[in-house]
Amino acid sequence: MSMINYASREINCKIVYYGTGLGGKTTNLEHVYSRVDPETRGKMISLATEADRTLFFDFLPVDLGSIRGFKTRFHLYTVPGQVYYNASRKLILKGVDGIIFVADSQVDRAEANIEAMHNLYENLESYGYDLSRIPFVIQYNKRDLDRIATVEELRQELNPMGVPDYEAIAIEGQGVFETLRAVSKQVVKTLS
Repeated sequence: MSMINYASREINCKIVYYGTGLGGKTTNLEHVYSRVDPETRGKMISLATEADRTLFFDFLPVDLGSIRGFKTRFHLYTVPGQVYYNASRKLILKGVDGIIFVADSQVDRAEANIEAMHNLYENLESYGYDLSRIPFVIQYNKRDLDRIATVEELRQELNPMGVPDYEAIAIEGQGVFETLRAVSKQVVKTLS
């Protein structure tokens, strides 16, 4: 849930990048961080585990305007990719305002994508959240690799609700801001 800071006249919103391990969540966040004006972003924080890491940073976009005189600050998080860190994944979803599911387009990652999507639904359900009521977009990452599923196949497997989805090559920055902009606009719309 968005937090309002009356002293700084800011609305703080939480966007979570969710998906499989090594699917591109961290690459998305690192690309955004590298391109956002240092004057409008916070520090990047990385919480490392033995086999994975969770990243967090915040930034204050200048192009989405204000809502009733308040600026909107987005806090971006990634979840650990490995399912055995489910407690961390679940905790990071608490109070979420928008979700970007980063799917790995490689054919041999199809089962992992489906498992991560089911895990997302389960963790949201444990808080009483309904994904159909939360700003949500899907990113089909790694579109530059060999042996990738078609967008139609990915949609059939991962996007039965027909939410906005985007192709990406996060390592090159392609599709990263389009995906973030789409979910950010949905979040702002829910606030107005």
